[in-house]
Amino acid sequence: MNLPNKITLTRIFMIPVFVLFFYLDVMNGWNYLVAAIVFVLAASTDALDGHIARSRGLVTNLGKFLDPIADKVLVSTALILLLTRGWAFEVDFFAGWGLIVAGICVAVILARELIVSGFRMIAAGRGIVLAADKLGKIKTVFQDLSIALILAGMAFVGSRGGEIVVIIGIFCFFICTALTVISGVNYIVRNKQVLSEEAQA
Repeated sequence: MNLPNKITLTRIFMIPVFVLFFYLDVMNGWNYLVAAIVFVLAASTDALDGHIARSRGLVTNLGKFLDPIADKVLVSTALILLLTRGWAFEVDFFAGWGLIVAGICVAVILARELIVSGFRMIAAGRGIVLAADKLGKIKTVFQDLSIALILAGMAFVGSRGGEIVVIIGIFCFFICTALTVISGVNYIVRNKQVLSEEAQA
């Protein structure tokens, strides 16, 4: 197994560590900060393994299979866990409606990932390689940033500073959701030939 694939596997193994610290309430809230750090470290390995694989000619079928799975499992786990701490979305002027909107946003994000993944599978089955678009990459940045900020802010719940960090994270989350829809539609429209060829088949 080459280095990029080992890094990808490390990201997968970091997911249960992230979950452990998220629920480790014995740390009086500091567990959320540790969880945020673990998440950032795990998310950062995505760019690292891809860069090493491409620059050193170490791209493999195993890597192509594992990398997107690791990304989606990490992000999906983080988003679902955050919803189990609904109070994080009810700070300040988000009180009363923040959790509902956050739930809708998570559903939209997960639906987009499923649709795009299915789209890529259809393309791969027809021998078509679909490159990631810039909007999708920008969406990922806001997505990871929002998760990290909300988690970090949760560690300081009750303080104004903690609430401000969470609020910034929620705004990033809303931007991420908007980019999720826009990039998803753009991705499908830009590669609509896949659907055309599927229909002809």
